[in-house]
Amino acid sequence: MPIDFWDIPGMKPGVITGDVAWALLDFAKAKGFAIPSFNCTTSSSCNAVLEAGATIGRPVMIQFSEGGSAFFAGKALPNGKKEAAILGAVAGAHYVRNVSPAYGVPVLVHSDHCAKKLLPWFDGMLEADEEYFKAYGEPLFSSHMLDLSEEPHDVNVDICERYFKRMAPMNLILEMEIGITGGVEDGVDNSGVSADKLYSTPADCWMVWEKLRPISEKFTIAAAFGNVHGVYKAGNVKLQPELLGNFQTFAGEKLGTAKPLFFVFHGGSGSEKEHIATALNNGVVKMNVDTDTQWAYWEGLLNFYKAKEGYLQGQIGNPDGPDKPNKSYYDPRKWVRESEVSMVKRVKESCADLSNVNQ
Repeated sequence: MPIDFWDIPGMKPGVITGDVAWALLDFAKAKGFAIPSFNCTTSSSCNAVLEAGATIGRPVMIQFSEGGSAFFAGKALPNGKKEAAILGAVAGAHYVRNVSPAYGVPVLVHSDHCAKKLLPWFDGMLEADEEYFKAYGEPLFSSHMLDLSEEPHDVNVDICERYFKRMAPMNLILEMEIGITGGVEDGVDNSGVSADKLYSTPADCWMVWEKLRPISEKFTIAAAFGNVHGVYKAGNVKLQPELLGNFQTFAGEKLGTAKPLFFVFHGGSGSEKEHIATALNNGVVKMNVDTDTQWAYWEGLLNFYKAKEGYLQGQIGNPDGPDKPNKSYYDPRKWVRESEVSMVKRVKESCADLSNVNQ
């Protein structure tokens, strides 16, 4: 096992895929840290994640949801056949590929929750991966997520198996979800789901292993242990990350190896630190972050407005005089940057929470 993630063969600044990306997740599990994955909707939010990673010298993940992808391309574009979402996700991946090497840290580019009704979006991204693979010998994205948790478990796993067979020749990583993450995220409302759906079982995880492992080792499981999207007061969400340990034990006894599974933590915003620590100890290698960074981005703008309110009421006239111009205050580069600075701070906090820091 390498001492530092930079010692992983093939590691480089910029987007990593295939064996290198998987080796990084394996390294994270062995060293007891996870890589936070941040939902991005603009080049500005991508830049904030990359800046934070560069500042602390650690790997990060950028992910695009279907709605976030459509927003990246432009809300005016038609999306009835998921064409805007496909275009936005592909454009976002290319953007990150183009700029991330300059930030000097490894980056994984990921697509977030894809329910059954969104599979045309998934198909479009895989087509882009295949085109990129033909040209460059690697996929455009590092990984993709299928969230078919609303379907019966066997249907969920069967569809994942079918797509994974298409992904494996490109060395793509598949993230799949079992059980349901509660709350509301990107227009998907699971706030009324029954409590039993919020917790996976050892047998659920084992079925995933049996179906997917013969295809490739490169898959992660977003198993449910009471996760809820959104942010809530500490203690209001009944997370049971110790269940992940039970899933590891169940699979490990069958395979004769310790902690064979790679887990993903969904609905991590507002989680208590002790729950995060338990999840890390039980094989979580990735945690999704969206709500907290959305607030951080907004708060940067909010604080700027409060501090400069008198300069933001018109193009001319401010506390310094009725004829003084305000262009330097309302220029989007000014207040968008304040949002980025605030988000950078929150991204660094997430990295620290997940022990994704240099010792």
